[in-house]
Amino acid sequence: MKYLKFLLVGIFFGIVLVKSEAVSWYRIYEMFRFQSFHMYGIIGTAIACGILFLQMSKKGIIKNIRGANILVPEKEKGFSRYIIGGVLFGFGWALIGACPGPMYILLGTGVYSMIIVIAAALLGTFIYGILKDKLPH
Repeated sequence: MKYLKFLLVGIFFGIVLVKSEAVSWYRIYEMFRFQSFHMYGIIGTAIACGILFLQMSKKGIIKNIRGANILVPEKEKGFSRYIIGGVLFGFGWALIGACPGPMYILLGTGVYSMIIVIAAALLGTFIYGILKDKLPH
């Protein structure tokens, strides 16, 4: 019962993404071909909200579920790791037509081929976990 509110927020978020066409393969295709501003507007709004809420949490305005301050650890500096990771993420997004969050939403809307995508994403995450210490970070 404690986590019911998170489930409800997740369902609401999924409905918003479906209704805004943010999980639409055609919208994503338009974005990667620079034919439409639709997805850039959605992503830009998400970035702006993320910056706003992160700054609010740093000032102690927003607390976690237990009432404690939210602490965001500093990231390690590095350029190539973020470029290579971003390019791989972008290639996967462009090939599949969905980033990790909408994969589950698309499965919920009846796109059952996303089972293969989710299984591949989980397998890739598992393999990364095994090879993490051997990769150049």
